[in-house]
Amino acid sequence: MRHHPDLAREERQDGPKDDVTFIITVALKPGCEEAFLDLLTPVLDAMRHEPTFINAVLHQDPEDPSRFMLYETWADLDDVVQVQMHRDYRKTFWERLPDLLREPRQVQTWKPIRRDFTFFASW
Repeated sequence: MRHHPDLAREERQDGPKDDVTFIITVALKPGCEEAFLDLLTPVLDAMRHEPTFINAVLHQDPEDPSRFMLYETWADLDDVVQVQMHRDYRKTFWERLPDLLREPRQVQTWKPIRRDFTFFASW
């Protein structure tokens, strides 16, 4: 099994001091779910290959299918703000997102202090 260098960071229970997690909540206009996922999927696929990317988990509200929550962790806040947010693969997403929203997206920033993942238990 190939061991990705970023996974070593994940195997520790305590989070590195400069890691940052974003929790982004998006409320879409009803019926815009498929368009949103069509825009977001290539962004998530591209993010996975960035050197400071750690993980991302997309959630859908079981009571309101037009609400989504994205949990993203990156190794460097400055890199996210100065580099990652301006990547070409995000351009279409940023341009089309406002038309899909029923309210402004909410973004929270958190500092990871512990990680527990079952998929590392067998390594």
